[in-house]
Amino acid sequence: MSAADPGAGVSAIDWGGYAPVVVGCAGPQLTAEERVLFGVRKPLGLILFARNIDSPAQVRSLVADFRGIVGNDLAPVLIDQEGGRVARLKPPHWPKYPPGAVFGRLYAQDRAAGEEAAYLNYRLIGADLAALGIDVDCAPVADLPVEGAHDVIGDRAYGRDAGTVAAIGHAVMRGLVDAGVLPVIKHIPGHGRSHVDSHLDLPVVDTDLAEMAHSDFRPFVALKDAPGGTPLWAMTAHIVYSAIDPGQPATMSPQVIGEIIRQRIGFDGVLVTDDLNMKALKGSPAESGRAALQAGCDLVLHCSGDLPEMQALFAALPAMTDAAARRVAAARAALPVRPAPLSAAEEARYRQLMDRVPA
Repeated sequence: MSAADPGAGVSAIDWGGYAPVVVGCAGPQLTAEERVLFGVRKPLGLILFARNIDSPAQVRSLVADFRGIVGNDLAPVLIDQEGGRVARLKPPHWPKYPPGAVFGRLYAQDRAAGEEAAYLNYRLIGADLAALGIDVDCAPVADLPVEGAHDVIGDRAYGRDAGTVAAIGHAVMRGLVDAGVLPVIKHIPGHGRSHVDSHLDLPVVDTDLAEMAHSDFRPFVALKDAPGGTPLWAMTAHIVYSAIDPGQPATMSPQVIGEIIRQRIGFDGVLVTDDLNMKALKGSPAESGRAALQAGCDLVLHCSGDLPEMQALFAALPAMTDAAARRVAAARAALPVRPAPLSAAEEARYRQLMDRVPA
């Protein structure tokens, strides 16, 4: 079902009629094989990477083409645009934005200035995305790094204390939502203690539950509802938390998802996996995807654009649950119909604040 008016069409879409998967594609245009597969299987959404991006006009065309093929003008289109080293949109067509740690440093000096700078930064990022038709950004990073952890999070984090991460994360969410873009809080319930990169291997965290609840979980508890009170999206961590479930990474653990993410943290928004192709997960994407949905994830994320893998994944996945469809609809309805652009004065204020960031 197509929705021509974003303001009126959200409730008219049968979100449950789409496969519970966000897919990647191979290049800057959809191939003939991808067009057939997506037209038949109807993935809920698309995620973009550097290989998919040449120019603003090309990205807008790719986004519109995908939405036309799946028959939904509001089909979520995701991207990782944090700033710093995690940015798919880059100069010369798009500005270079700073890593998250910059806002934490400013916040340590002046809390109000740090929050305002983060808000304005993500209003600008959100405006870049919205101009392309991209409506979901995989940010904020709510992970809380500890001493000695792997640098996979590193300067992507806003700080090393829960209060800083929660305050900056909330500003990031407000900036994106006000620009008309859904944030994705990551990596729930916390990636800050990992000693290996989950892109390459499976991290195991042996910290006891009480300590994690006192530190790692706190930013996610603070960010579980967006400004306005509607839960939006969060992305799982491919990590084994041995105090909760020593046998499965969080993405495929009913205990972590049900007891920690849904109950203790209280997140009731759209729960999407991190990429099924990451080496932390040992099975095929089809096996891992099915296990993740059975464990309680709402959606799975397959980023590589590998056609045979996507075909196998679609064949293995069950239909989207009613609860997942409800969460997708509620999150999308939380966005403003016509976001206000950033004023010249606000852009000048952003530059002024960034000039104050401590070295």
